[in-house]
Amino acid sequence: MQFGIFYEHQLPRPWDGGSEHALFKNALKQVELADSLGFDYAWQVEHHFLEEYSHASAPEVLLAGASQRTQNIRLGHGIVQLTTNHPANVAERIATLDLISDGRVEFGVGEAASTTELHPFGRRYRDKRAVWEDAVRCIMPMFNDGGCEYHGEHFDFPARNVLPKPLQKPHPPLWVACSKKETIQMAGRRGMGALAFQFVSAEAAHAWVHAYYNAFTQQQEKLCEYASNANIAVVSAFMCAETDEEAQRRADGWTFFQFALARYGQAPIAPGTVNLWEEYLQWRQTPAGARHSTGGLIGSPDTIRRRLQKFEQSNIDQIILLNQAGNNTHEHICESLEIFAKEVMPEFHDHEPEHQAWKHAVLAGDIRLEELDVAAYREGTGRTPTVTDPSQAANK
Repeated sequence: MQFGIFYEHQLPRPWDGGSEHALFKNALKQVELADSLGFDYAWQVEHHFLEEYSHASAPEVLLAGASQRTQNIRLGHGIVQLTTNHPANVAERIATLDLISDGRVEFGVGEAASTTELHPFGRRYRDKRAVWEDAVRCIMPMFNDGGCEYHGEHFDFPARNVLPKPLQKPHPPLWVACSKKETIQMAGRRGMGALAFQFVSAEAAHAWVHAYYNAFTQQQEKLCEYASNANIAVVSAFMCAETDEEAQRRADGWTFFQFALARYGQAPIAPGTVNLWEEYLQWRQTPAGARHSTGGLIGSPDTIRRRLQKFEQSNIDQIILLNQAGNNTHEHICESLEIFAKEVMPEFHDHEPEHQAWKHAVLAGDIRLEELDVAAYREGTGRTPTVTDPSQAANK
């Protein structure tokens, strides 16, 4: 099993003139540290206009900075919004980043989450899947040598040679965001890596791994010509400390991630009219908030090791650690990475050859995975933390 770290660049209020500067500089230091500790991936989202929840509107800039501070860690777009960017601009930025990082880019793509983001770019929420599919068909030929043209429903591109070309051939590994768990199967059908940003239990992970690889091997239908990428990665809350109690204290605001995303998913919020962090603290006092305050990979090395062993048995390819959430401090994030890298990660890295052998056998058809019922783990069921109406919950 491999490990990534994940950045939304959350910035709960109150802010001052130096808050964003410190946020981004600390993130670069954390990625540099993670690279030196042997972490495998650093993932950076793209969001627009989502105050407090995510100030990560230019992921290619942050990842470019990280590329010059690191040597080995893979630099992942998790994801590029294909609904709010022109395909040619995306291809140009991905290729440039791949060149300056010596071929370390992971190309995650997605649709954007809400009307708050889509409407200012002239996109309708109901069209976002069709726009995403059209953009994939438009972009992928741009990585090939020579020119290309595309005439689709949402993008019309004349014959041009999009430059530069990426170092990785034919292109960086392709992933898709799975913001709803059922899209994990869609990722398999499309031959793309699955970035599962919904929190899942180890039991759910086992079922979804089977669903993903069965779709990948038996139902694959690509949108166009591109290299397949058989991988499934899941996000987990994360904080490692010497004791469970200390880890829980340091990660006290990790569910702000889920709360704020649900809040913005309801309707656009006028700038400066809501203090999401204050709403979140009120929600935490409700039964729903208290119920979701624990879980994930938060605890001592022994606790996290036991939980990871269950995920390892499910044959998840990668765990993405949500180490920057709520008001987690830079010092605690760095210490957490160091403890985990020293006391937990080596054991699971050592097992990676066995996992790759299992995957090779599955992809070759030598192992047939059982068709498991994933109905119990779909949206709104199972043990995935959700906030159905946080604004009302905060006022109860």
